[in-house]
Amino acid sequence: MTDIKILALDLDGTLFTHDKQVTAENRAALAYARERGIKVVITTGRPLAAIGNLLEDLDLVSEDDYSITFNGGLVQRNTGEILSQQGLKDEELDVIFEALKAVNLPADFLADDTVYSVSNGGVKSLYHQANPMLTFIELDSYLDLPRDIRYNKVVSVTEAAYLDAAIAELPSQLRGDFEAFKSREIIFEIMPKGVHKAAGLDRLCQHLGLDASQVMAMGDEENDLSMLTWAGWGVAMANATPEVKAVAKAVTTADNDHSGVAEAVRTYIK
Repeated sequence: MTDIKILALDLDGTLFTHDKQVTAENRAALAYARERGIKVVITTGRPLAAIGNLLEDLDLVSEDDYSITFNGGLVQRNTGEILSQQGLKDEELDVIFEALKAVNLPADFLADDTVYSVSNGGVKSLYHQANPMLTFIELDSYLDLPRDIRYNKVVSVTEAAYLDAAIAELPSQLRGDFEAFKSREIIFEIMPKGVHKAAGLDRLCQHLGLDASQVMAMGDEENDLSMLTWAGWGVAMANATPEVKAVAKAVTTADNDHSGVAEAVRTYIK
């Protein structure tokens, strides 16, 4: 395969263990990749504010370090300089909210590191449990949502079985008009059409003068499908969903709790 220049890593279920740690083996593997001139690019649905401590911990904080956040909606240097940014329009927010309201799913509207939460049908969001580093503002009504700021995405976070049942009742047009997918068992995300991890990585590659064949991407969930399909070398974790494994060029034998990232790095990066 073409020499790998970018190692694109999902976090939850991939680089992170179930308790949100990075194993010693994974740390050593990332250092090994960087010693060979490969850029380690965190590629996540989270905003930069939710991964800042991780970037510092992994020493990914220079002018030459990049992250893809909001599932491709924001491409930036880890110093904070924005290379590309896309958000939702007011009328799109209305469409999304009405769709979620119709099936009693809570709605969280993300604007950088601030989350505006609206309950529906008495069902409150669990997003604060999944992403406690963000600032949460609970609204009494969708009508109270501030309209003078950019919203990066909308998520609905609730108990897994309830979420799956409700998603099945959403109109098919929602997936036609937006990028809509699960990023974790309890998280359903809705992004602007054309905004996904592969699109973000493609914009980064254009900035760096690289192409997809020089990217190795690793992930485990539905929101990783685009980048694993697009990348020259897409690797699914052992714990990945069947859909993700089906599109990957390789699948690790170790899961996220047993340093599957390190296994892939040592196997495919020489």
